[in-house]
Amino acid sequence: MKAMIFAAGRGERMRPLTDSTPKPLLKVRGRPLIVWHILNLVKAGITEIVINHAHLGEQIEQTLGDGSQFGAKLLYSREEKALETAGGIAKARALLGEEPFVAISGDIYVPYFDFEQVKDVLHDKDMWGNPYPADKRDICWLYMVPNPDWHPDGDFGMTMYSLTNDGTPKWTFGNIGVYRMEMFDRIAAGEHAKLGPLLREYADKKQVGGEVYEGEWHNVGTVQQLDLLNAPRAALAAAGKGVQ
Repeated sequence: MKAMIFAAGRGERMRPLTDSTPKPLLKVRGRPLIVWHILNLVKAGITEIVINHAHLGEQIEQTLGDGSQFGAKLLYSREEKALETAGGIAKARALLGEEPFVAISGDIYVPYFDFEQVKDVLHDKDMWGNPYPADKRDICWLYMVPNPDWHPDGDFGMTMYSLTNDGTPKWTFGNIGVYRMEMFDRIAAGEHAKLGPLLREYADKKQVGGEVYEGEWHNVGTVQQLDLLNAPRAALAAAGKGVQ
């Protein structure tokens, strides 16, 4: 299995830090956000990793190199202007190949996520060994998290391991997912396209699976959030942000 790390965003809310440093290279506890992902992927044996970039992307390549320092093989998908998540995947298709892949946002901090679990979540056959019809099997598998205070209404409901656009309670998409490449067939390389509408479309078709991840998870969206993560752990716990 290959992986993709999304690193093309501008990080407007993180300015002025992101005026000179791409957001995925900002450090949490002495280590760039993106390096936490790379090391955890390699630990699970996922060593072929595609990274897309746009804003200050040359810094990402200079810092990470070919990945050998981490035991990984890094490939880069360069975007002149950020293409959003689905557009970034479509542009990187030749590097990712046609098999299911795991993708994660470069601006979240999830230090204990075990990527071993992502390898067999998309099933092609039922428990009796019968192949699922293409329009009946899950096209993607999303890891949801408890709703953070800045997103109290969540994104998707869940029935067993199937995500729904309706229903309560809802959970927040944690920006970690496993996808079949066919999901992006309608998007041309270089096209600007968001992932959200695709997820909603396939959720209506009952083709989006998922589960809740309740380990430590943080969306690093502001300078204040970054400062809090780098504060003593007692301060983080006191602020109620241990799991966000």
